[in-house]
Amino acid sequence: MNALRLSLWLAATAASIPQAAAQTAPSADEWSAYGRDAGGSRYSPLAQITRGNVAGLRLAWVYRTGDYLRDRGRFEATPLVVDGTLYVSTPVGRVIALDPARGTERWRYDARVSLEGDYGDFANRGVSTWLDPAARPDTPCRRRVFLATVDARLIALDGGTGRPCTDFGAGGTVDLASGLRHAPDYPWEYGVTSPPAVVGGLVVVGSAVSDNQRVDAPEGVVRAFDARTGEERWSWDPIRRALKAGAANAWSILSADPARNLVFIPTGSASPDFYGGERRGDNRYANSVVALEASTGRVVWSFQVVHHDLWDYDVPAQPVLFTLRRAGRAIPAVAVATKMGHLYVLDRRTGAPLTPVEERAVPASDVPGEEASPTQPFPPAGFRLAPQSLSPADAFGVTAATREQCRNRIAALRYEGVFTPPSLRGTIIFPGNIGGMNWSGVAVDERRGVLIAPTNRLAMVVTLIPRDSLGAARHAHPHTEISSQRGTPYGMMRDVLVDSAGVPCNPPPWGALTAVDLNSARVKWEVPLGAVPGVAPGSINLGGAIVTAGGLVFIAGTYDQHLRAFDEESGRELWSTSLPAGAQALPISYRAAGRQYVVISAGGHDRLRTAMGDYVLAFTLPGAGVPLPDTAAAPVEGAYAGEIRVGGARIGLDLTIQAVGDSVTAAIARIDSLRVAGPVTVRRAGRSITLRVPFDYPAKHCAGIITATGDQWNGARLLEGDVEVTGSCGGGPPEHGTFALWRAR
Repeated sequence: MNALRLSLWLAATAASIPQAAAQTAPSADEWSAYGRDAGGSRYSPLAQITRGNVAGLRLAWVYRTGDYLRDRGRFEATPLVVDGTLYVSTPVGRVIALDPARGTERWRYDARVSLEGDYGDFANRGVSTWLDPAARPDTPCRRRVFLATVDARLIALDGGTGRPCTDFGAGGTVDLASGLRHAPDYPWEYGVTSPPAVVGGLVVVGSAVSDNQRVDAPEGVVRAFDARTGEERWSWDPIRRALKAGAANAWSILSADPARNLVFIPTGSASPDFYGGERRGDNRYANSVVALEASTGRVVWSFQVVHHDLWDYDVPAQPVLFTLRRAGRAIPAVAVATKMGHLYVLDRRTGAPLTPVEERAVPASDVPGEEASPTQPFPPAGFRLAPQSLSPADAFGVTAATREQCRNRIAALRYEGVFTPPSLRGTIIFPGNIGGMNWSGVAVDERRGVLIAPTNRLAMVVTLIPRDSLGAARHAHPHTEISSQRGTPYGMMRDVLVDSAGVPCNPPPWGALTAVDLNSARVKWEVPLGAVPGVAPGSINLGGAIVTAGGLVFIAGTYDQHLRAFDEESGRELWSTSLPAGAQALPISYRAAGRQYVVISAGGHDRLRTAMGDYVLAFTLPGAGVPLPDTAAAPVEGAYAGEIRVGGARIGLDLTIQAVGDSVTAAIARIDSLRVAGPVTVRRAGRSITLRVPFDYPAKHCAGIITATGDQWNGARLLEGDVEVTGSCGGGPPEHGTFALWRAR
């Protein structure tokens, strides 16, 4: 957009905003969008919990969603709190409404996402909401909750009841996989993992596209749907139609500026990630933040953080909108955080950098057919928040022998800085595709002019493999990620740069928490974040930080499974608590029944190998009337309905537990596809229950025993735990899974 057109647009913006865009700021008590507000600040104005009393924080309540999966899925949801209700979603398509003060369930909805899909990122990071300004207070679906699923559905629910809003799409659902220029090859190649943005009566949604499978992957189209009807109002494709490439998709969290009729789109790389010979040029809207006119989808401006990406350096983080105060001026700004650890601060009206950006010469590719960009943008030194170099002398090792292993590995690979192109020899990608701020993003306290950034530093190795050598590579490296990148001359192999014990070769800390002074563009403080127990301080982390008016930074996300509070001023850790599962999620803070709470989803991460779970945990200060976690055993007798999950199978189960003298018995009314082949036994010990179900499977002419061991949760309304299946059906060692049974209401 040239200067004249831009000035005319700025002058006309206020008059052109639809009436429905006039959304109010969230109440201080609420957390109404992923980053609390539409601009993703992640700042709470609550100050009941302070640096002086945070050490007294204690667990108030625990809720389990019933969607515990032992070895897959990522419960990364950030709950929302609006209208006195907490909403949380799960990877398998469940949405639950809770009392935010007590954690008791009000309703639940199940979209029943298939467990059979080989989803590239089996995650859900939360829901979005919208209040229809034209609807009467008693109108169904006046408050709408929007769920975008990993199997590519956009669903509208009534915030009061959880029932689908049948006037939206087809019976409450829009099929997001239809109408694509590059149709998905398989159902789980295209989906959604992050919540949509809601602005001006429109629901704006991006997508998650499987990486590195083919040049013509599904395109990363961004679409806007009418919040009432589900009708598509506009779409924007970041890839020029002249290119065969796809992707450049917005898989992370979008931001919106309703007052300026803008929505901010963080895009990823065009397909495939590591070879760009079929998509030459800068790939202009890939690896960018693109500001679209929210009402039309028209591009207003774009800023590219990587030209012609060859490193999987997506823009992974939600663009954060804030006011930058400089020389007495208040400038509408947007912070753009990247995997390289580069932080850019732009004028959100124009995309112009508010701190210098230098185009620097970077290494050329030595791969036939590839044309790497000769330059890449760099922010000031104070805005480069992850290491920018790695040499053999930097090699880490717990012992002298492993340090020597790492030194030799680094020396044998190509590495000439952050933008060293992939090679046939093998190239180090550092700080790595999980590096920098990643989807954890940043939080901004604009009152103090401070930005809080959790970062990762984990060296990866990417090797391009000639197509006729892919089979041999897979045979030689059966446990390493190898993708075909169909439509190019090369497949790719990617692995973490580690020693023989699996410890990273780049030096710790592998994760840090950094405070940046936005006015002086310098680091205020930096501390290792968490630890890898027994190895080193500073853990890989995913989830993000929030800041509160009490001067506190709350963050989880680490390998050691803790929720922590830091002093915003100094970076000193003031409080921490261990969690029952990995918490790769953004915490929230809100006020309910007069109390400030801090809440986190803890569900684990299959690839980080943190403990799996399905917990929502709430913390508050002690005092009169504080809720207590439900830990007492309760009567177990009653009727239950739910399912057993083993692999991709869901086995529906209805049973009744009865008391017989001092013991209990169970009778099964339904068990999908199977037949009960003998007496069902039940053992109880406190809150724990063990069921033993002999079965036969007529369709496969086999038999076995299901042993389900779990506990009472949610006020004894849920029985949940682990399952072991033995017998002739698996054809090998015991199979493991989970079960969840809800007491009939």
